[in-house]
Amino acid sequence: MQQVEFSIPAQPRGFHLITDFVLAQLPELPAVGILHLFLQHTSAGLTINENADPSVRVDFEQIFNRMVPENLPYLTHTLEGPDDMPAHIKASLVGSSVSIPITTGRLNLGTWQGIYLCEFRDRGGSRRVVATF
Repeated sequence: MQQVEFSIPAQPRGFHLITDFVLAQLPELPAVGILHLFLQHTSAGLTINENADPSVRVDFEQIFNRMVPENLPYLTHTLEGPDDMPAHIKASLVGSSVSIPITTGRLNLGTWQGIYLCEFRDRGGSRRVVATF
């Protein structure tokens, strides 16, 4: 088993395909195994979804902002700005990790699948990831 930690540079709020970036941070993958990615943050998430049509990313952002809007009058965790508590809720909905099979030394993603960083803060900063395989 191997473990690598790396940072994803700060991204604007939104859904960002990071598959190629993640692969560039890793040494050669084993012939068979599982890659587990864990994001060490509470206001961003990781998921796997459509990697071909960029409109999917726009739709994700629209849906999440409607599901968990900012400036809700009953939120009490507001000291870090109006995007902070909604970001925590969105991150809990998405999750902080993904696991992907490794087959013949490559990620065994479906044809239209990619790894996403879901940045829910307006200025979230760089994000730390632990990759275990």
